[in-house]
Amino acid sequence: MKRTTALSALALTSALALASCTDAAEDTATGTTTATTTETAVETTSAEETSSTGASADPDVSAGHNDADVTFADMMIPHHRQAVDMSETLLAKDGITPEVADFARKVIDAQGPEIDRMNAMLEAWGQNPVTRAGEMAGHGNMRGMMSEEDMAALDAAEGTEASRLYLEQMIRHHEGAVDMARDEVNDGQNPEAVALAEDIIDAQESEIAEMEQLLQNL
Repeated sequence: MKRTTALSALALTSALALASCTDAAEDTATGTTTATTTETAVETTSAEETSSTGASADPDVSAGHNDADVTFADMMIPHHRQAVDMSETLLAKDGITPEVADFARKVIDAQGPEIDRMNAMLEAWGQNPVTRAGEMAGHGNMRGMMSEEDMAALDAAEGTEASRLYLEQMIRHHEGAVDMARDEVNDGQNPEAVALAEDIIDAQESEIAEMEQLLQNL
């Protein structure tokens, strides 16, 4: 009788221990699921808040700006793109003066990243980036821009004549960019945009002098 009682007690103890382990495992699994769900909700909320505030992908661009800053970026982007197009047109030709070809590559290397920088500024200010499809159809109010006839003349030129025409056109183009950049320095508010405008003035005034010397050497 005592043996039967002992066995019954042992069985009861084992059952209680098993139940306790099962409950603990369930609690652990539930806790893990709850924690994972909570973390996912926090991440989703954080992502939604970032999206709704329009946070810039470039943290180095401050949000403060005025209309002059927006105008500067909106107009300088297509202006830069035309300089890149002119340089690529020249480099596709044979017989280009090596020094002029080197200069054209320098224009592409400098102005391509500046286009990306100005589009990052526009996004930081809640504006749409300027794509080729969205560029202004008319460039009459952009100083130094080449007309369709100018671009066609460069496209048709060859050899030394193409080098000469490129330099003459790019000098005018740079002069227009410098004038636009000076407007930004005088009227802009965003510190990064003003600093970029100052860099454009310094770089392109130096390049104008370089192109004038290249013209004399042709």
